[in-house]
Amino acid sequence: MAKAVYWQEGNNIDYKNTTEELISAGTIVVFGTKIGIAGTNIPAGETGTLAVSGVFRMPKGNEEIAAGDAVYFDTGTETVKKAGETGGNAAVGYAAEAAASGAVEVLVKLMG
Repeated sequence: MAKAVYWQEGNNIDYKNTTEELISAGTIVVFGTKIGIAGTNIPAGETGTLAVSGVFRMPKGNEEIAAGDAVYFDTGTETVKKAGETGGNAAVGYAAEAAASGAVEVLVKLMG
């Protein structure tokens, strides 16, 4: 039978910056098909922390988003979009509040 050993709570995870650029605190970081938010500056080649749970105010596309809508991060426009909108390629979570089409930000509950 397969077993697992508890490692950490999982609200934050270690993340190695494999780029040659500094990742600034608050940056939305895409890893695989998920995202995390840099908790502190992460220098090139160093390991830092990404928040993968919590509620964050994030930039959004120009469509209306209802509270509870599943949302994705579009790496091309660097905005959050509703699931099913073109360009969404990294799962984020769901909208914690409604946001009108003209709003530039939306509160998002990260999926963890």
